[in-house]
Amino acid sequence: MATAPTAARVDRKLQLREMLDWMVEDGLVAPEAATKLNQDARLTRGGARHPLIVVSEARWRSLKPPHPVLSADVLTEWLAGRLKIPFHHIDPLKIDLKAVTGVMSSEYAQRRAILPVEVSGREVTIATSEPFMASWEPELSQMLRLNIKRVLANPIDIERYQGEFFNLARSMKRAEASGVSSGANLSSFEQLVELGKAGRPLDANDHHIVHLVDWLWQYAFDQRASDIHLEPRRDVGVLRFRIDGVLHEIYRVPYPVMVAMVARIKILARMDVVEKRRPQDGRIKTRMPDGEEIELRLSSL
Repeated sequence: MATAPTAARVDRKLQLREMLDWMVEDGLVAPEAATKLNQDARLTRGGARHPLIVVSEARWRSLKPPHPVLSADVLTEWLAGRLKIPFHHIDPLKIDLKAVTGVMSSEYAQRRAILPVEVSGREVTIATSEPFMASWEPELSQMLRLNIKRVLANPIDIERYQGEFFNLARSMKRAEASGVSSGANLSSFEQLVELGKAGRPLDANDHHIVHLVDWLWQYAFDQRASDIHLEPRRDVGVLRFRIDGVLHEIYRVPYPVMVAMVARIKILARMDVVEKRRPQDGRIKTRMPDGEEIELRLSSL
């Protein structure tokens, strides 16, 4: 049986052939199917892609009862168990984005194909999809002065959330930097416009604000949220989603950024941006990347 690597070993990538051999050995797939997939991958240069993705796209069913479809998640969990590495399913709703994106830069995460997923006390949990690449562990531990817990995660999720988490953090930081400090008390949109005149713009059409609102909707659609709540507090704004009847806190944003996001949404919904004393209703039609149209009903109060 294969064993988990140690940091002292030379880094190497997981190979499709070895993974298929282990699957045959564990009775998950027939030898003939494994051989054919390996040959096909060589012809189509599938070897350059992660083996977990290549195998998951075959849509095989496990030969072992209860015969689940061998999806990337199922395969990653199986591989983690075989190599005795903790498996981690990345749930964006349970991640403190500000904390994890503060651990390392986006460039470092992409170069090492890793993703921080939890920071707790003196320990940081880092997700990877390459079980035999571990030289970054001592390097990162020394740099952060934290203990590293390495876990195996779906390579599709790691690549996706690398982009989402760090892009969101970058937009939030730049949006805040282009305006005023989060401790400022902005009581009206007129004051927000005045700030722009003073050379410190933070308006509804700022490209960072546009990106944040686009992310908010896309994220809500992906999580199948039925409601999006933008709730201003004294110093921060709270973003919450209602999913399966339960409200989940998604992110806390600086108050000026929340004001600009609300203004952007009200403009798109053809609502009166300046009016804050009376409730308003509006509608927005938006389109998903796959072409599906979604209509949003808005209420402000």
